Amino acid sequence: MSDLELISRLPSGTPKKPPLLFVHGAFSGAWIWDAKFLPWFAEHGWEAHAVSLRGHGGSEGRDRLHGFGISDYVDDVLEAADRLSAPPVLIGHSMGGMVVQRALARRRFPGAVLMASAPPHGLWSSTLGLAWRAPYVFQQMAMLTAFGENAIDPEAIRRAMFSDDMPRAEAAKYESFLQEESRRVLMDIGGWIPFPTLPPRDIPVLVMGAEKDLLFPRAEIVATAMALGTEPVFMPGTGHAMMLERDWRSAAERVEGWVAATVPAEAA
Repeated sequence: MSDLELISRLPSGTPKKPPLLFVHGAFSGAWIWDAKFLPWFAEHGWEAHAVSLRGHGGSEGRDRLHGFGISDYVDDVLEAADRLSAPPVLIGHSMGGMVVQRALARRRFPGAVLMASAPPHGLWSSTLGLAWRAPYVFQQMAMLTAFGENAIDPEAIRRAMFSDDMPRAEAAKYESFLQEESRRVLMDIGGWIPFPTLPPRDIPVLVMGAEKDLLFPRAEIVATAMALGTEPVFMPGTGHAMMLERDWRSAAERVEGWVAATVPAEAA
């Protein structure tokens, strides 16, 4: 997949190492990182990149979206990483977190951050939980999957993506960027995965949860951290899309602090 959109923001001076590669979640694209995170990390000295997986954002393949599987998305991350100056720290959100987990199992990287990530065991338990916690949001997410972004109630998507503290006008700015997701990918990860693909235990991974996340609440984040042999951290008062939330800077600072303290520059 040679025609992948890669949005890059570079610092004015010599960049810190290693570079950072951000991977978006379902129904999204690289834009979700470029709204706030990429410029912030570049201003703080990091070489920051975000890839749009095939069929998303400005990448090729929108007309064949439903034929792509999760392994295709992993291939895209590996290809994007090859374009960078050195092996990057991978930072994945939601579905992109599972893509990152599987990329780490395919190739060694200096480290990874999983933000509100899909758990390695699949979406079965989180989906059933959403149907119980927020039936209308569950129904609207199903409509988004089946019929696309024009068939949904924006208020339900706001509840799915953001905390109640997120102003409606701010949330509305991002609604037009939503898109369909590959039905094949959702089939790949939508059930229970009894023997999940896990990265090597010696690759450092930060597992971050959002306190107000409707999609992947605390139990799912704890299960992901346990599977990876680490302890989770939670961003207080934050919804699923923590890179866009009102307190997005706290999430960015947590990621930067962990990378600077945990991943040595020599790893690049």
